[in-house]
Amino acid sequence: MFDYVLSGGTLGIESYIVRVEADVSEGMPMFELVGYLGVEVREAKERVRTAMKNSGLSFPMKHVTVNLAPADIRKHKTGYDLAMAVAIMAATGTVRQDRIRDSLFAGELALNGELIGVEGILPIVLTAKNEGLKRCIVPADNASEAAVVEGIDIIAVKSIGELLDYLNLVSDITPEKCISFENDEPSGKNDFRYINGQKLIRRGVEIAVSGMHNLLMVGPPGAGKTMIAKCIPTIMPKLSKDECLEVSRIYSVAGKLDRENGLITQRPFISPHHTITDIGMIGGGAKLKPGAVSYAHRGVLFLDELPEFGRASLEALRQPLEDGVVTIERNQGSYVYPADFMLVGAMNPCPCGMYPDRNRCTCSKASIDRYLNRLSRPLLDRIDICLSVNRLGFDDMFGQAEGENESSGDIRERVEAARYRQKKRFGLSGILFNSRMSPEMIKRYCVLPEREEAFFRQALQSLDISARSCHKILKLARTIADMNAEENITVRALTEAIHLNSRVNM
Repeated sequence: MFDYVLSGGTLGIESYIVRVEADVSEGMPMFELVGYLGVEVREAKERVRTAMKNSGLSFPMKHVTVNLAPADIRKHKTGYDLAMAVAIMAATGTVRQDRIRDSLFAGELALNGELIGVEGILPIVLTAKNEGLKRCIVPADNASEAAVVEGIDIIAVKSIGELLDYLNLVSDITPEKCISFENDEPSGKNDFRYINGQKLIRRGVEIAVSGMHNLLMVGPPGAGKTMIAKCIPTIMPKLSKDECLEVSRIYSVAGKLDRENGLITQRPFISPHHTITDIGMIGGGAKLKPGAVSYAHRGVLFLDELPEFGRASLEALRQPLEDGVVTIERNQGSYVYPADFMLVGAMNPCPCGMYPDRNRCTCSKASIDRYLNRLSRPLLDRIDICLSVNRLGFDDMFGQAEGENESSGDIRERVEAARYRQKKRFGLSGILFNSRMSPEMIKRYCVLPEREEAFFRQALQSLDISARSCHKILKLARTIADMNAEENITVRALTEAIHLNSRVNM
């Protein structure tokens, strides 16, 4: 007796269909699992056997073989338990065959027969829909996460017994109602209306967000660097539905998705501690999880006290900052995680934080040089804007009248307008932001009029600007021109871009 059902596995944030085949034949009672399985999948034998017994079902006292195909991809995690149990029941005639076709089964089994939520349901359901399946049978814990996908029925069950009654038409289960997409407003506690003074900083941050330029803030402790960084997601455009699904898939495969809401609806803001390892930063490990750069996808990765991070962790950022993805190599294949984020760093100007105030700074020149040299030149080359954040006086902190500062919502409108111009310019090229332009695109979209070209040539000669910095300045100037709704890059835009970029060359 042979039968099969369909389940799903994940590779990075992508999913693929797994055909779970069961053969029940005469012979010595035995339960074998094959199909290039990880340890947690091989342990499913005892979970499936005990869960069926405790659900009032008799496990066949025959030779039972279950195969998970394709056999050339290593299967991990515990989401195949439910499909194995259903395949065995189908092979023994316990369930109706017409009820298991066009369906995908995913879920972990507890020993008492109840279903436990699993990681990666969102990409699995998306794949099932793309493959033309009609329904997905998932644990009730994963119902909200699965129900964000339109065009496929989501059947949420709590136990094998409940599923058996549903498959045999003893009872009916109403498919989950599809969760409508709503991108939430950013949290009101982090808003630029509460940032007093710092007009130059506000301008620099707006430029950085408009073109997705990486940003470094340098200033003494207590100047407001962290507070400013936390406000940055609030001036970014709201996530589109496609972006929500893209970000949510990352959190789904990592098991970090809120099972009540089902979607990530706000721009991520990830701020790891400086003790994070390189694996924690980019992903990997024995269980292959995404890293901080992937959790920050489409949002902000904020590294506070930047020089305190380990050298390996910082250097690991170089590849994702260039490519927008992280590729992790394993013996069984390559795994790709998205990592298109805006890097925001904050640091003190010296170990004590008081430089250049020599009345308060106690650091020697050698100690300051050692502190700054913790940041490698290749990493600094990937930062477009450097801002000096100074301490505020009493009048700056408390002199503003209520409502005098622009709110994040007002700034976001200008950012959206600038990004719309970029999107319209780049069309279907796959590029969305000026900061992602290739040298060829810079040559095409950053053409300088005669007066501006003469000014820029003189600046390059007098300031000894490198070729890489030259490209970054042109990208910044293009963003500033977009913010000013200007067709061509102006001298004013070039001047501001040079000023914002020059301090990166510390």
